[in-house]
Amino acid sequence: MPETTTRPVWREPGMLALIAMMAAGFAGYALLFPVGPLWAAHGGADAIGVGWVTGAFMFCTVLVQLFVPAALRRFGWTPVLVAGLVLLGVPAPLNILSDGLPAVLGIAAVRGAGFAVITVAGSSALAELVEPARRGRAIGVFGLGIALPQVVLVPLAPWIAEQVGFAAVFAAAAVPLLGIPSTVGLGRRLDTLPVHADAGRADPHGGLRRIRGLVPPVLLLLGVTIAGGALITFVPQASSNAATTIVGLLLLTGLAALTRWRIGHLADRIGARRLLWPFVLSTAIGLVLAAAGVSGPGREWLLLGGMALAGIGYGALQNLTLAVSFDAVARRDQVVASAVWNIGFDAGTGIGAVVVGAIATALALPPALLIAAALSLVTLPFAFARR
Repeated sequence: MPETTTRPVWREPGMLALIAMMAAGFAGYALLFPVGPLWAAHGGADAIGVGWVTGAFMFCTVLVQLFVPAALRRFGWTPVLVAGLVLLGVPAPLNILSDGLPAVLGIAAVRGAGFAVITVAGSSALAELVEPARRGRAIGVFGLGIALPQVVLVPLAPWIAEQVGFAAVFAAAAVPLLGIPSTVGLGRRLDTLPVHADAGRADPHGGLRRIRGLVPPVLLLLGVTIAGGALITFVPQASSNAATTIVGLLLLTGLAALTRWRIGHLADRIGARRLLWPFVLSTAIGLVLAAAGVSGPGREWLLLGGMALAGIGYGALQNLTLAVSFDAVARRDQVVASAVWNIGFDAGTGIGAVVVGAIATALALPPALLIAAALSLVTLPFAFARR
């Protein structure tokens, strides 16, 4: 049996450098994902304004993701990856200059552009480095590398902001710059691979038909990321108990990391498509429980249970929908699949923050979470879509 099929996927050439780079980038992302909205609230923003902090970040992420495949073709891997880490890390400490909503939104927008680069290029690199037969496990290891910073930092960052100060979080959020050295070896490895040379180019014989198989997994991803974006953005403000907030976010991110990692082994054995539907239900039920948990005091256990179930769906569907997306297109279109998947992920996260924030302002957070649960459940038929 060839060596490439017997050694662990994390030992494939370039994988450790990729994971190190992504971990640094996602550490910067995780520090400000819950704290950016808190900083806007500190400056007097209402729920709509608070939601737009996440929304602006994700809007610019989605916009720039459209251009990442072309940038990779034109400039190569290393320059593009370095630019992404710089855009994500350098603006973060500037938040301390103002808690006014326009300044917070502007910085979030620039950082969103950097996040766009590392998300699309990172998952595209994964598809290049590991063969399709072990892609589920590779996505699991890759997902664990980017999830662990979130497991630690998403629950911890709001506490640090409140107990130590926002400035400490803003300074730490420049950590993506530490990932720059990893891009050199990674970029050198990727630039030697021939597959990327024609990735994403126009095909007069295919057109949109080449990527129509991406529609079901991306819609499923939208449903679960709306849930994740809503819970991460608003639970820190909805709960009056700091311990409940920390435990809830830890359950959400920790179980997401665990399921995203472990589901890959099962997906390689029986197929990712067969595993989609239970996790759509897990997400919807989790949101219903979370809505009940924030509706009044004494119901913290419902909130925690809901965030746990939502976290399981959040992690598993990230792995499974990415595997299905790569499987739905030809090898030459892997970078396009990565871009489309990441656009779905970040659009859902942004929608979850903005739309749920608007509904929460008009009604209350519990009805807003119930509507998010309904949106997640509506995607269930796409879990049964044929290849």
